[in-house]
Amino acid sequence: MIEGHGDDSYKYGSAINIDFSSNISRSIDLSGLKTHLAECIASSGRLGKTSDILSSYPEPEPYSLEACLAKKFGLPSSSVCVTNGATEAIYLIAQTFRGTNSAILQPTFSEYSDACRMHAHRVTSIYRLPACPGKSSDNIALPDEVRMLWLCNPNNPTGTVYDKQKLIDLITAYPEVCFVMDQSYECFTLRPLFTASEAASYPNVLLLHSMTKNYAVPGLRLGYVTGDEGLLNRLRTNRMPWSVNRIAIEAGLYLIKSSPSGYSSQYPFNVAEYLEETARLQSALKRLHGLEVWDTHTHFFLVRLRYGKASALKEYLIEKHGILIRDASNFEGLDEPFFRISPQTPEENDALVSAIEEWINNV
Repeated sequence: MIEGHGDDSYKYGSAINIDFSSNISRSIDLSGLKTHLAECIASSGRLGKTSDILSSYPEPEPYSLEACLAKKFGLPSSSVCVTNGATEAIYLIAQTFRGTNSAILQPTFSEYSDACRMHAHRVTSIYRLPACPGKSSDNIALPDEVRMLWLCNPNNPTGTVYDKQKLIDLITAYPEVCFVMDQSYECFTLRPLFTASEAASYPNVLLLHSMTKNYAVPGLRLGYVTGDEGLLNRLRTNRMPWSVNRIAIEAGLYLIKSSPSGYSSQYPFNVAEYLEETARLQSALKRLHGLEVWDTHTHFFLVRLRYGKASALKEYLIEKHGILIRDASNFEGLDEPFFRISPQTPEENDALVSAIEEWINNV
């Protein structure tokens, strides 16, 4: 289940110098967070058990962080459910709606399928956005028996952002279907997306968010779901106690309170500049004769080799240059020539282009 995800640098130890495999921005300055957590841990030892961040249990449910997020988005706390990363939310949703008929927009993050199959969902793969009933469209219709639709927006690994109005039309046209929309990469695009309050206004929408991605803290495992109070109350009945640890809660509170106000500008980096560098890297790769570079609406994107396997390129880049890419051949609907890149600094991106060109010339 975990095998085959991006950022498998743990397999290679010190061999990796530049990591393009994980969709995490490594340019975010975490020094303030690290200092804050260090101070919390240090003061815990001085102040005793009642305030000890390490030796005392966290809240059975992360009430304080849910309340903080709810205040930020203008929602009641009951419309926010904090989880141990967005991945816990995925499995929690699949468990809560065990045995339902789910459709998944492919190719996408494999955990939707894994979670659904673990909890006895009947899974249908769909490769285009479904059409609304009664509207002429080249898109396929959503099967009648489907009661849950999973989609990633922006989508991993394609970088696609689905048209917001089309999603609104779908949600309205299929009131019997629960739409699970994973917006873990919401801070990495300038395309219109659902806000937390918009999601909560629909009785059939669960919107997933990832502080892991937004603030580049994958080691903390911190995510949350926003949506209808009734749906979230159902999720909470299956959430195990203390699923979010006290350090993660403290980190979440710090990040929210220290980030700029406003939903579209709350993240600690310049999205427009990041996307400009992504476009520059794509242009450089498109000039190499052995590659097909897919367009994207976000910071990561797919590349397809015209000959050879992505696994072979990956091993070459590791061995010769200490560079790690994401072999994307294990995404449903993709095959052996596909790999995914998440841009880093301009200098590192240039190094990647040179290394791939070297491989192409030697194949």
